[in-house]
Amino acid sequence: MARSALDEMSNSGAFLRTASTFRSIISRDPGSQFSAESGRYHLYISYACPWASRCLAFLKIKGLDKAISFTSVKPIWERTKETDEHMGWVFPASEAEEPGAEPDPLNGAHSIRDLYELASKSYTGKYTVPVLWDKKHKTIVNNESSELIRMLNTEFNDIAENAALDLYPPSLQAQIDETNKWVYDSINNGVYKCGFARKQGPYEEAAKQLYEALDRCEEILGKQRYLCGNILSEADIRLFVTLIRFDEVYAVHFKCNKKLLREYPNLFNYTKDIFQAPGISSTVNMAHIKRHYYGSHPSINPYGIIPLGPDHVDYSSPHDRGRFSA
Repeated sequence: MARSALDEMSNSGAFLRTASTFRSIISRDPGSQFSAESGRYHLYISYACPWASRCLAFLKIKGLDKAISFTSVKPIWERTKETDEHMGWVFPASEAEEPGAEPDPLNGAHSIRDLYELASKSYTGKYTVPVLWDKKHKTIVNNESSELIRMLNTEFNDIAENAALDLYPPSLQAQIDETNKWVYDSINNGVYKCGFARKQGPYEEAAKQLYEALDRCEEILGKQRYLCGNILSEADIRLFVTLIRFDEVYAVHFKCNKKLLREYPNLFNYTKDIFQAPGISSTVNMAHIKRHYYGSHPSINPYGIIPLGPDHVDYSSPHDRGRFSA
């Protein structure tokens, strides 16, 4: 049983991500077990983690940050218990210890692992973020980011400040689903398949698929503002969280250096466009991102040295995406 991403390897040396475990659903129905209520839920995230960051992006862009509180863990994995060697997400002891991270305000937990063990005494899987916690039942509702973003998009609309914003509109759902499938496999998860590969063959196959998918995105974005047309959708947020980490982390740490993001004119300007959408920039903490990846994977970077660059990428600078109607 894998306990972190570093354990998810096949005999061929390829990275194989295991599925999430807690899969309950929040509903607008007031009679449901997990009904959508202001103040009831808390989102645990890491700014470093792209899966958690896309949930935080939905929280911000939908205007739900007053209805659903959130806490970030420290960026670098540490021992989660004194009784074994597991390394994972840990909370700081005080707000002053780690800028951007906070102690657990609900359970006083030392680590994300503690939350999983509070929710299920028999749990034996990975201790991942995001975690959506129910304060009422004191348990984990869901830890699958692809399901959480759908809930945040629709189920809280009665209390969302931006309820009219639909990032998964019915007219685009089939296209979004199809886009998500290849973007996830070749790009979102593809960079991990490159970085965690332990043999040359699986690495080269993953890198080939990654750059074919990036080239495909570049071509699409040369014709329209966003992946599924000229409106921002779920597919764009899912791609963005990987792109924003690409040159800073994946190009070096995961050996995705055949071509940098800033060498793709459409993709680079597209990333700036999404970064500048209301609320999105606050979900990007590059210090946490770099410290996590370079400091938490000793099998890849045993000395934990963090590269100095690139320090000239300004995602708040002007972009050219306005040439397409939105």
